[in-house]
Amino acid sequence: MIVGLGGQTPLKLAGRLPAELVLGTSAAAIDLAEDREQWSALCVRLEIPQPAGGTVRSLAEARAVVDRIGYPALVRPSYVLGGRAMEIVYDDEGLEHAMAALAGFDAPAGGGSGGAGSLGREGGLSAERPVLVDRFLEDAIEVDVDAIRDSAGEVLIGGVMEHVEEAGVHSGDSACVIPPPTLDAATIAVLEGYTRAIADALEVRGPINVQYAVKQGQVFVIEANPRASRTVPFVAKATGVPLAKVAARVMVGTTLAELRDEGLLRAPGPDRPGHVSVKEAVLPFDRFPDVDALLGPEMRSTGEVMGIATTFGLAFAKSQIAAGNRLPQGGSVFFSLADRDKAAGVLAARAFVDLGFTIAATEGTAAHLEQHGVPVAVRVAKLSEVQGGGAAPASGRADAVALIASGKVQFVVNTPRGRGPRADGAYIRRAASANGVTIATTVAAARAAAAGIADWARLGLSVKSLQEHHEGAWPRST
Repeated sequence: MIVGLGGQTPLKLAGRLPAELVLGTSAAAIDLAEDREQWSALCVRLEIPQPAGGTVRSLAEARAVVDRIGYPALVRPSYVLGGRAMEIVYDDEGLEHAMAALAGFDAPAGGGSGGAGSLGREGGLSAERPVLVDRFLEDAIEVDVDAIRDSAGEVLIGGVMEHVEEAGVHSGDSACVIPPPTLDAATIAVLEGYTRAIADALEVRGPINVQYAVKQGQVFVIEANPRASRTVPFVAKATGVPLAKVAARVMVGTTLAELRDEGLLRAPGPDRPGHVSVKEAVLPFDRFPDVDALLGPEMRSTGEVMGIATTFGLAFAKSQIAAGNRLPQGGSVFFSLADRDKAAGVLAARAFVDLGFTIAATEGTAAHLEQHGVPVAVRVAKLSEVQGGGAAPASGRADAVALIASGKVQFVVNTPRGRGPRADGAYIRRAASANGVTIATTVAAARAAAAGIADWARLGLSVKSLQEHHEGAWPRST
């Protein structure tokens, strides 16, 4: 039986099968990669850096880990599927809320610390159900690597994918790019080297996906999945390598060398495809306008699309068209940024101004943009400044929701701050969804959108088949 091509469910079933019936990577190796304590020990042995953290079973233990590693922290259960129940916390209150949710009880009402009594019955936490608390690497670049290892120990690197959104957005919801647009050759070599070392240590037979974070040039490993990832179809179409077919053949005993002799594989060289491919997630927010469009560690996408072009910007624009996200050719862009995103937001806002857009922004964001030379045409009141449940503020300025609903905004950039559905950002994002205005919830996505608009205007759109893109790069196979 092949368990490495069916997502997470067959991996969880693999341990119940007789070992001799499992083709490819063994159930023991699968468990080693998924058990966070075993996985951490393996990375230490391989000398591969990981974000600092620990495994905890109570709020007291979680606080002890955070005292050691600092905030922000990523809190998540072991054996997690789809980022379920993951949360990024920035303070003690956030940590308590996250631990309360994982314990199976609601967080204390009304905010505040809640006291020790709020977690006095941690029935959802146990030795069998620990919680992982890791240092969250803000402003890091997340990277996926898909690879295949054969029985002879050779590892084929299928693709190195750089995420558009920063680390912290689930890989299933993030746009990603082949080849990596900002990573240098030395960093890519480290990523590929770590992937080979992990595949060897796990004695993988078939596919493996490894996720990394790159911060200030240093590579940290996040996790490894000894199976085909959701990115395999994207990598196959981007590179022309039939990864699923190669993986299946390898799992039944064929070596990569034998596949090259058959003509199914060709040694990578200077004739590899010269285009850029962008994978984008399809998100369901247009069908659920009351749901907050905020992206985070828990996966929310319902599908994937891709765009291929000669530049990153044009490939990104094509991916947005396919995903149903309209990129405007002119008009106004509304910015409302969390304090931690304001510095990076200046570059995004300036890119839109250079394209001829006008900028609208909330007061704090507007002040920061103007301080750094970005003109702001419209200053907007926060919803929390509006008195009387929706009346115009005393200053006479329209609030953000009213401005979006008026049709005077063509694109929204709103990065998260605050907690809960009543935070200003949640209202802004819902207004954008309800009025069909495309929204970026990370500065990186906003900058990519600006690059897409620029290249679309400069180069125009054209279409090629996959066969045309890959002609001459890899031998065809039946």
